[in-house]
Amino acid sequence: MKLSTFLNINLATAMVVGLMSLHSCSSDDDGLKHWEIKDDEPTSEPAPLKPRYIWVDASSNSQDFFTDKSTIARDLALAKDAGFTDIVVDVRSTTGDLLYKSSYCQLVESYNAWPIGGGSRKTFYFDGSWDYLQEFIDQGHKLGLKIHAGFNTMTGGVANGGPIDGSASINPAGPLFRDADKREWATYRYNNGKPTNVLDMPAENEKFFNPANPEVQEYLCNLLKDLAKYDIDGIVLDRGRYNDLYSDFSDLSRKQFEEYIGSKVANWPTDILPEGSTNAVLGSNYTQYTKLWLEYRAKVIYEFMEKAREAVKSVNPDIIFGVYVGAWYNSYYNTGVNWASKRYNAVANHKWATARFSEYGYAALMDQILLGAYANPTAVNGTGEWSMQGFCSQGKLKIGNDCPLVVGGPDVDWRWTGSSVKYSKSEILDAIQNSVDACINACDGYFLFDMIHLKIDPEKWKAISDGNNNYVADWNKKYGEK
Repeated sequence: MKLSTFLNINLATAMVVGLMSLHSCSSDDDGLKHWEIKDDEPTSEPAPLKPRYIWVDASSNSQDFFTDKSTIARDLALAKDAGFTDIVVDVRSTTGDLLYKSSYCQLVESYNAWPIGGGSRKTFYFDGSWDYLQEFIDQGHKLGLKIHAGFNTMTGGVANGGPIDGSASINPAGPLFRDADKREWATYRYNNGKPTNVLDMPAENEKFFNPANPEVQEYLCNLLKDLAKYDIDGIVLDRGRYNDLYSDFSDLSRKQFEEYIGSKVANWPTDILPEGSTNAVLGSNYTQYTKLWLEYRAKVIYEFMEKAREAVKSVNPDIIFGVYVGAWYNSYYNTGVNWASKRYNAVANHKWATARFSEYGYAALMDQILLGAYANPTAVNGTGEWSMQGFCSQGKLKIGNDCPLVVGGPDVDWRWTGSSVKYSKSEILDAIQNSVDACINACDGYFLFDMIHLKIDPEKWKAISDGNNNYVADWNKKYGEK
């Protein structure tokens, strides 16, 4: 589908579903106030059926796809039959190596994953004799599915890549481990009051890049240009962010930050993070630099997304460019990301925001945003964060019409056995089915993570199929058979 057609269809969708004119409103349970977004009046045109996305993680599904590529056609047919319209196939996982062809990075050799039938983790090998992404494109397009490439962005390697040839030894994987000249691409983390290269921190399995490093940004843009050469419908950047609040505290980031604020930081990095901060949450006693630091990191990510979009569009302007983000905006500042509209008044609603934080809202750079509405199975409906419906409705309001397609939905990694948090089977199956209605009517489409969770517990296939079928049936009642 041409991007212009895509934008026109989904803009109509966005205007029909709940995007009212917003001048200002009283506080809701998330403390939202002083809205500055005003969009067009709703149209009376019938809304098209909304898309339903399913994510296909590379490592956890490797046990099927690496050993028998015919399982790709099998699982895509299952997804189609269950009512999904769009597939996001992960082609750059946490190792940083690829499942598509590029002159800038090697192919994945293996993944270490939990077997579907249970048991200890195993290594599943990819021989590289066939094109993984192209197989998804060929089989998916035959079925009328749209194929989007999921791209783990700022991950550069994993320390535990799995056993080598069945031995007990550990196999580090990814460009940060393989290429010595990329050592300074690795993020420096706040570690006992001092910056430490993540490659020198054995306990950190996933090794992130420093998003502020210009060489990292150029490298990733080159990978995206090669990805855009494929006949894919879209690209979805995952982990297009900092690891957490504890990164990045490299000399490079210090220099950039001091230039940004126009002054020196005497005690680096202890002057940045307030006492009581963790890698996930800020302490309450902000320093003079804390909010400026969050603002600076949002600027870094915003400017990278500009470059990434341009890289993709320079190869194929019709590719639908977008991101996956966690929908928990109230705490997502810890990743350096502002996925909202520039018109969303962050400083009026969040104590950690500066007046300039909204300048780095990147929603308008995106053709699609996938929101992880990752609440537990008992929190399907609601108005605020930490319910699936609330995640989607709040996210859609923060984005407005800046992005023409906002889809959201759950991670269904919910177990009725073998989990520290147990739910009844009926609770889980009902939540999966009901999540479609809750999420798809709160934004512009539905999103489910991940296919592997349906394959582990096959009853979930029927639950999601029932949810998708109910949505289509309701649409047909309202607009006529399709």
